[in-house]
Amino acid sequence: MWTVLWFRPATMSTLLFPLLLLLSTLCRLGQSMSREEKLKLRNQVVEMFDHAYSNYMDHAYPADELMPLTCRGRVRGLEPSRGDVDDALGMFSLTLIDTLDTLVLLNKTTEFEAAVRRVLKDVRLDNDIVVSVFETNIRVLGGLLGGHSMAVMLKDAGHYMQWYQDELLHMAKDLGLRLLPAFNTSSGLPYPRVNLKHGVRGPESRTGTETDTCTACAGTIILEFAALSRFTGDPVFEVQARRALNFLWEKRQRNSNLVGTTINIHSGEWVRRDSGVGAGIDSYYEYLLKAYILLGDDLFLQRFNIHYASIMKYISQPPLLLDVHIHKPLLPARTWMDSLLAFFPGLQVLKGDIRPAIETHEMLYQVTKKHNFLPEAFTTDFRVHWAQHPLRPEFAESTYFLYKATKDPYYLEVGRTVLDNLNRFARVPCGFAAMKDVRTGSHEDRMDSFFLAEMFKYLFLLFAEEEELPFNVEDYIFTTEAHLLPLSLSTAPRAPSPPANTTVQAASLPHLSASVKSLWSEEELDDSNFDWTCPNTRLLFPDPAFPRNLRDPIRSAVDKSCPRPAIHREPGMGRPPLRAQDFMANNPDHLELLRRMGVSLIHLKDGRVQLVQHATQAVSAVAAEDGMRFMQEMMELSSQQQKEQLPPRAVQIVSHPFFGRVVLTAGPAQFGTDLSKSITGVRGFVTVAEPYSGCVELSNAAFVQGRIALLQRGQCMFAEKARHIMKAGAIGGIVIDDNEGSSSDTAPLFQMAGDGRNTDDVTLPLLFLFYKEGNILLEALKEYREVEVLLSDKARDRGGDVQENDQTSPASSATLDRSHVSTVELDESAPELAPDNEEVTPEEDVGPAFKRNPEPEEEPAVEKDSSSKSVEAMMADWQEDLEAFQQMEDEL
Repeated sequence: MWTVLWFRPATMSTLLFPLLLLLSTLCRLGQSMSREEKLKLRNQVVEMFDHAYSNYMDHAYPADELMPLTCRGRVRGLEPSRGDVDDALGMFSLTLIDTLDTLVLLNKTTEFEAAVRRVLKDVRLDNDIVVSVFETNIRVLGGLLGGHSMAVMLKDAGHYMQWYQDELLHMAKDLGLRLLPAFNTSSGLPYPRVNLKHGVRGPESRTGTETDTCTACAGTIILEFAALSRFTGDPVFEVQARRALNFLWEKRQRNSNLVGTTINIHSGEWVRRDSGVGAGIDSYYEYLLKAYILLGDDLFLQRFNIHYASIMKYISQPPLLLDVHIHKPLLPARTWMDSLLAFFPGLQVLKGDIRPAIETHEMLYQVTKKHNFLPEAFTTDFRVHWAQHPLRPEFAESTYFLYKATKDPYYLEVGRTVLDNLNRFARVPCGFAAMKDVRTGSHEDRMDSFFLAEMFKYLFLLFAEEEELPFNVEDYIFTTEAHLLPLSLSTAPRAPSPPANTTVQAASLPHLSASVKSLWSEEELDDSNFDWTCPNTRLLFPDPAFPRNLRDPIRSAVDKSCPRPAIHREPGMGRPPLRAQDFMANNPDHLELLRRMGVSLIHLKDGRVQLVQHATQAVSAVAAEDGMRFMQEMMELSSQQQKEQLPPRAVQIVSHPFFGRVVLTAGPAQFGTDLSKSITGVRGFVTVAEPYSGCVELSNAAFVQGRIALLQRGQCMFAEKARHIMKAGAIGGIVIDDNEGSSSDTAPLFQMAGDGRNTDDVTLPLLFLFYKEGNILLEALKEYREVEVLLSDKARDRGGDVQENDQTSPASSATLDRSHVSTVELDESAPELAPDNEEVTPEEDVGPAFKRNPEPEEEPAVEKDSSSKSVEAMMADWQEDLEAFQQMEDEL
């Protein structure tokens, strides 16, 4: 068994997996690409690069960028302003500097040497111009450092650059010193812009009044600044970059472990609280992992893994990656995705998480095939949201990393598609032009420097054989701009630790388990507690068809032209159309009818399902019409149910030693006893139903009789659970969420709806608790065995029925007084959609039988290992989280 350790950060992605294990089996699956064909495509990449580079040099240099439609250079101030986009331009021959190490990788050593001489002769860095700190760092500073790395490598080889005396490094340090004034803030987060000549906040700087910056802008500094420090021996750059990263880490949302998109550089308050892996945040996560690889500091890996776990828990809904709110991560922040997230599958490859990388990449590939390029933004049903495409390289980057990790020739064909589309739709006589609208094929007069810096690197590496490369790329790491920094920097002297007040201590991470906290001590290091290794590919792909099996369903969901079975073979022909009020999400016949109507279901992590109709995927025009009618009925049903929203209810623990001081916020049901009409509520001892799901007649009916039954969400309708416990003689029921980590603090309350039938026969109260609140009740039951609760519309105080000598704490009653956004939780339908999308998001309770990865049902929580937190500890955490939630609500 092969295992490649993360512990020595001197490998790139090509060393993270035993790559050749899959080659023979994958090639048998499909047609592998011949060496001659790969050579042809590699040469095509070089020709395309020559076309772009030569036109820049002939028509634009020394301007920053080429305008390929008008065959001239883009000079800032002479062309109409494009807003923030122009902040990347600093009158420093941006495209040439950004392209230096690409020339070496493509075996254009003579051109590289000439380009370096041009940079040293022509480029000035002291221009009186305001530039983006982020863009200047990754493109210009990164380009100079990448060029220096290549020059040193060539000089050491003894053939080229023998005259070189670190001139590019001297320029890089000069530029780094010009960027440093931006970091002169109390937080350590840099100003977003700096004047190359006058710094910030001076009378001549014309900048320094900004208060906000994006997370990626402040968190994508460490690779370039640390490399500059280690190349020059001056620690100031690495110190400042680490200080900014430490501040961002401290300001993460402690419950979700996510960061927002925009932050105030002075106060550290989040200005935009939406969180994703695309624009505004993307390279912050990338640089945490790559900083560990380059610098060898375990702290970066620990932080990355904590963030990554939250990304996969809240943001990742394979194959989608959807933004959420950092304080309520189960709430989606938007219904579209931006193209910058296309880098994320490549980062997952570096992490070693291949399955979701394959799924998301395949979704992106199908969108690419549908529109020729990835639109700047597209919706969850894969329609264009923003139609531009500035020739971004992130999809090619992920394609390269997936090919290196799997050796699946499928990704060579993906690369061929990228090449073909660039030549067919973006190539113009003076270079390659960005797409103004992918739907119409219209062009924009721009060719950004990153096109030469990144796109051709990744495409060349995709098709080139190892022996065709001028150096071993595994000795380098790619920055977010694909500049090459040597991994040998990990052994260079590192910067001293930042001041103590900005150093993250283990004690400041209250939500980490003790085993993870111990990782901060080298003496207690335990590899089993952390992701130090990448998985073995034999385990990832036990079946050679595994990657293909992941891709095929996604291809069918995105590609409207996928083949359909003959209509006469479709079951359900001749049946009356399915009506929304009859729909049940766990009924296989209903699901088949949906498929015939072109309606597909996407299961979301919070238990809801999203309904999307593509009329062209219906088996016939009649079926498509039935589907449109069904979607309209779902919208009307949703609207009706939204009008019937009920306020939250209370589950109050009234037995010893709680005496009513613990009040848990609960979601109501739209059927059964209406607790708002009950003066006393329903009071009784709780017991766990067997089976815990409550989806069949209870085997412990004798114990449930006269008590309040505890049930686990999943596997059947809420009303069905209620009927089973009522038959057993229960006086009430509490359904506990099976989505681990869910809480009323971070998710909207929802109402449990019926099963589409008459529910007048249900005469007991049924309430819903999220996982966190439910676990408090289960832990109390495990510790005290007899636990009595009161189900009511609000908490009872000392003068009520709870306990004569006790009172309800202010914090407890606050859980009921604060307002919540209620969401109807439907078993069969609760659509939430904009009519023009024809997209419905019903909420259901279908449980493990309908989850993406079915798992055996767990035993009731009360039978878990006794090492769980004590009730007192859980209550302390709960109280702390509640106070933080209330403070957040006040700020909003």
